[in-house]
Amino acid sequence: MGGTEDIRTGWGTARREGLRRSPDDGLMDVLGVAALALDPQGRIVLWSPRAEQLFGYTAKEALGRYAARILVDESHFELVLTLFSQVMNSGEVWAGVFPVRHKDGSSRLLEFRNMRLQNDRGGYYALGLAADGDTLQQIERDLALFVRLVEQSPIGLAVLGRDLRCLAANPALERMSGLDATALLGRRVEETLPFLDPEAVESALRQVLTTGVPQVAREVTGRTVADPETERAWSVSLYRLEDSGGRVLGVAVSVIDVTDRNRAAAEAERARRRLALIADASVRIGTTLELERTARELAQVTVPVLADLAAVDVLERVLRGRPGEPDGPLFVRPLAVLSARPTPAVHAADALGVTVRYAEDRLATRCVRTGRPVREPRLDAALLSRIASDEHSARVLAEAGAHSYLAVPLIARGEVLGVIDFLRTDNPLPFTEDDEVLATELAARAAIGIDNARLYRRQQETALTLQRSMLPRHHHDPVGMEVASRYQPAASRYEVGGDWFDVIGLRDDRTALVVGDVMGSGIHAATTMGRLRTATQTLSRLSLPPAEVLGHLDEITADLDPGFATCVYAVYDPGTHVCRLGTAGHLPPVLIPRGAPPRLLTLPAGAPLGVGGVEFSDVTVALGPGDRLVLYTDGLVETRDDDIDSRLATLLDLLGHPDPSLEVSCDRLLAALRDPVGSDDVALLMARVRE
Repeated sequence: MGGTEDIRTGWGTARREGLRRSPDDGLMDVLGVAALALDPQGRIVLWSPRAEQLFGYTAKEALGRYAARILVDESHFELVLTLFSQVMNSGEVWAGVFPVRHKDGSSRLLEFRNMRLQNDRGGYYALGLAADGDTLQQIERDLALFVRLVEQSPIGLAVLGRDLRCLAANPALERMSGLDATALLGRRVEETLPFLDPEAVESALRQVLTTGVPQVAREVTGRTVADPETERAWSVSLYRLEDSGGRVLGVAVSVIDVTDRNRAAAEAERARRRLALIADASVRIGTTLELERTARELAQVTVPVLADLAAVDVLERVLRGRPGEPDGPLFVRPLAVLSARPTPAVHAADALGVTVRYAEDRLATRCVRTGRPVREPRLDAALLSRIASDEHSARVLAEAGAHSYLAVPLIARGEVLGVIDFLRTDNPLPFTEDDEVLATELAARAAIGIDNARLYRRQQETALTLQRSMLPRHHHDPVGMEVASRYQPAASRYEVGGDWFDVIGLRDDRTALVVGDVMGSGIHAATTMGRLRTATQTLSRLSLPPAEVLGHLDEITADLDPGFATCVYAVYDPGTHVCRLGTAGHLPPVLIPRGAPPRLLTLPAGAPLGVGGVEFSDVTVALGPGDRLVLYTDGLVETRDDDIDSRLATLLDLLGHPDPSLEVSCDRLLAALRDPVGSDDVALLMARVRE
């Protein structure tokens, strides 16, 4: 047969004999293989649809042309002719990577497998099977990302005629179907591929046969005769076979078992979601040092991703800093309850903020006692009674559809702080071991935030107690004056500042009025405030002028932590109706003369206490009967959104309206000026000269 003869005669022989199987045939390693055949002169006589996609030439453009001229760069002519000669003369199979020139002029590395074919007339042809090298590398990289190593699955290959009866099948397909290749020959689709949906596959085969458009990597599931107990998944590709003249020969079917890959992909997806949830928890839990908010953030992270309902409970003894209870019931304080949607199950939870007793047989009690998770995948009436606080609550949970339960201890620094309970009502799946691992990880991260909030609360409670013990609880009206005072902590009951005020009786019927503000907050600020208040009381009794008192306080503050504070110090003498004032970086006092509008006193500003090396000075102001003096800290007038001048103007406007008493004035100022956010504490002291 000449080199230009139609290859159909040779294909007919192959059709009658069936596909020859080769145990080391690398074509079965990937999908989407391009096939081309060359006659002895190197002309293209067979061009598959995939070849058109891979090389850019249509069958019409490629068939009959010398392959080397359109597919090989001139620099590789000698090498490719040598390889072609080896294949055609010796019948050796050559496999490897070779650079091929695409129709668009680009060069691509393709993986080839070349072999000699002989037809029934003794004529020889070269068959080339090619696949894109980058595609193969990408597949390898993708597979490497799976949690488990997924071995390359064997590919089942079958060729069906135009009547959709099997012409040939390889050993992999034999194993999948449970029949040997001889038994498969001549059988229809439902017999050749019994593990696939026969109607859907036959419909797809006819579509490919009619249109010539391949269907690649269609995933189907089913069970095989060889392994009927296991649900498996396959990636099925269909493509039409044509000869060099364009005559349709049939359809090729390739089947890859992708069960392991799908399982690994599903596991990888679960791992990705788990890591995303943990990362989300790291950002969202513990944004503040408020105990209740931290507990609520933990519940918000887990609902509805992990559970339909979550409840966070902290041991009462932990909140109070007491040692652990002996065996028996637990006393806990519920801090947060959250559900994915409105549900009666929420009403079965214990009331927030109220200490409740957990019976010894409750599952949550066991979780706390052992420090280990408790998981009940399926709930019955007996288990529900050990979850809920009483029988009524158990019935509510049952009616809400609670069917799976998980309790995880909150452990921080080796101590069990409490427990978080999870319930599933809408999610039909039970809690799994993976859910337990994820919940434990989230609980461990949240427990640190809860413990930090707990320790912070105890520290701030200590600071608040210390501060309140240092502020004057009662002060007698001094000679010739009546006074009123207010102290208001920050909006957060645990954000203790260092503001203070004092009214100190001196010799000769004089009175010292003091308002100060230590920079910072917490127990250190409260301690510094107490020391400065004590020092001020001591210095004031030495009959020193305000400037000297501030100078001594400046030296004392420099040795404290925190080491900065502002202060205004005034001494009123009722005998002379004179008030002497000095300030250390503090806001100016307000003077309200009787029958005149209020005004800010202009005082030498001075530096804050603790700066050191600064000279202080004071001024003298006349205070007659009915005159009022207002001292305050910045928490009264400063906000984040308004400038201080406009706020001071508002203060003066408010003070311009008389009140029946100083007490009423104090309350009205706080109500009108106090920042709703209340991020700073306030000290306010008002004095009026008696008639």
